Amino acid sequence: MTAAVFFERDGLLNLCETQQGRPMSPLRLDQFHVNRAAAPLLARLKRMGFLLIGTTNQPAVARGEVTRDELRLMHDLLHRELMVDDVMICPHDDETHPCHKPQPGMFLEAAFRWRLDMEWSFVISNKWEDAKAAQALGCTSVMIESPWLGDDPHDFVVPDFPAAIAKIEYLATTLRRKRRAV
Repeated sequence: MTAAVFFERDGLLNLCETQQGRPMSPLRLDQFHVNRAAAPLLARLKRMGFLLIGTTNQPAVARGEVTRDELRLMHDLLHRELMVDDVMICPHDDETHPCHKPQPGMFLEAAFRWRLDMEWSFVISNKWEDAKAAQALGCTSVMIESPWLGDDPHDFVVPDFPAAIAKIEYLATTLRRKRRAV
């Protein structure tokens, strides 16, 4: 089985504007700006053998504000420019839907699709919903400091994206050594 690193899409893999104190998902390709500074960081994880999977709640699909085709174009950019293996979306405008974060449905779908070992996988985000999903799955959450972390448990909180990658590199290397010793 393979391990993955899951990333909250908006604000980490792509740059986004903040409105009323919340990051806003882009609705059109011309609003979608890949976070190119993330490319060398993600390449480090790729070299370690991790699959890279973006996750994103996209209720705008259900509301008719963005099409699946437009999202596919945005995600094609992430595949090309950041070497992301997959991007999982929840298109529902229902916070109780099983695939809408913080529910773990989209992560479970990725685990099935990619045959992932969730115990050896990580979630990087700046939002509490991802930490809660990680906890339900048995993944390790590495949260980037932000106003959106909430009060739910987090495994680790780090100051920025480079620190999140460094934390995963350290943890993965340490865990692999311990696994071999057993």
